[in-house]
Amino acid sequence: MITSIKDCATLNNGVKMPWLGLGVWKITKPEEIDFAVKTALEAGYRSIDTAEVYGNEEGVGKAIRESGIPRDEIFITTKLANSEQRKGYDAALRAFEESRKRLGVEYIDLFLIHWPVKDKYVESWKALIKLYNDGLVRAIGVSNFLIHHLEDIISETGVVPAVNQVELHPWLNQSELVEFCQKHKIQVEAYSPLMGGRLGEVTELNDIANKYRKTPAQIVLRWNLQRGIIVIPKSVHRERIIENSQIFDFSLSDEDMELINSLNRNQRFLPDPNNVYF
Repeated sequence: MITSIKDCATLNNGVKMPWLGLGVWKITKPEEIDFAVKTALEAGYRSIDTAEVYGNEEGVGKAIRESGIPRDEIFITTKLANSEQRKGYDAALRAFEESRKRLGVEYIDLFLIHWPVKDKYVESWKALIKLYNDGLVRAIGVSNFLIHHLEDIISETGVVPAVNQVELHPWLNQSELVEFCQKHKIQVEAYSPLMGGRLGEVTELNDIANKYRKTPAQIVLRWNLQRGIIVIPKSVHRERIIENSQIFDFSLSDEDMELINSLNRNQRFLPDPNNVYF
């Protein structure tokens, strides 16, 4: 039972990762990234998710240092950009080091392959395995990988990712992928869990929210947690950052869980991982 913002999932290598984190995609203004990260940390968040392509690693690192919270209490995730992945194995290793320098940290908690770039992601996975074996990163994983991508890297290397971060929300519940990952002890992490602000279009969520005296966003985040899925909602607004953290004092009934599950449309708002041309 997940009942506290301090609660963590245990990854397949024993590393603890918070169930709730702050996503910082599209937050590029220095003052906004500083405010969002510090506000989240003040609210009790202990996980921050960034990426090279977000262009805000430096700001994330600065805000973490200035927060006064010990480094070992904060879980930092960043990702290998497609542009670097396309350059091959050595470029992936260099990209990790550049991310580490921009963040201003000795180590990174979780390093992910951002997208499964065709004919490159297996090679990239081998680079991440080296980084892990060298003790430079506490856990390695992937993002936007479908079942066949996961099967490829596991069969080629024998190393199972610790995390698969994917687009996941009520209209794209990824049930088959979640089942596969849970069977293979890969922790699923949901990005864009709040459908990019489209939750208001889902009338069923309003009904459930009224029942629990919560917001639709809080309902959806709790739905993810009860499925065993880590969530990283994004916001630059204090009230939303705090609201998104207030999901540990209630539980959804089995009936309401099933109702939200039934909303699936297999609808993506972001690119199809089988067609990575960017």
